[in-house]
Amino acid sequence: MNNDIFEGKWKQMKGSVKAKWGKFTDNDLDRIDGNREQLVGMVQERYGKDKEQAQKEVDEYLKNS
Repeated sequence: MNNDIFEGKWKQMKGSVKAKWGKFTDNDLDRIDGNREQLVGMVQERYGKDKEQAQKEVDEYLKNS
């Protein structure tokens, strides 16, 4: 899924993103606001993953969404 599609579907995806990454708060989801890099950064921050791991996890999630 490219960035434009991700941004456009963000409001629909917020619930499933929160279900996948349960440590995210509503505030975190508002900060991400459909920005893929913000999502990767938040996965890194909340789950202590390096950028490569977080990117892979986000890519897998988006591929299956």
